[in-house]
Amino acid sequence: MPASFPVVPTAEGVTRQVLADHENLMMVSFRFEEGAEGTQHSHPHVQSTFVNSGRFRFTVGGEVRVLGPGDSLIIPPNENHGCVCQEAGELIDCFTPRRDDFL
Repeated sequence: MPASFPVVPTAEGVTRQVLADHENLMMVSFRFEEGAEGTQHSHPHVQSTFVNSGRFRFTVGGEVRVLGPGDSLIIPPNENHGCVCQEAGELIDCFTPRRDDFL
């Protein structure tokens, strides 16, 4: 039976919930209110992002892309990235290896 992880506020209008984890891979739900930001940051993990709902303006390595439901992208390790939510929604992110700082 999978572990139940808490919903954690990460920024104004943003929550995070780990959905599944293994030492080599982690799946995480991020929920955003309209206008909320995922501040620019980088980490050593490879990250995939899938837009489950909503609309987001992503900046990855200086390149700007607007993504909506069903869109996805890969963020290489140590690449500076962030997003602004243009329409409330949910991102499903996977990280490899897992983000131990989220546990």
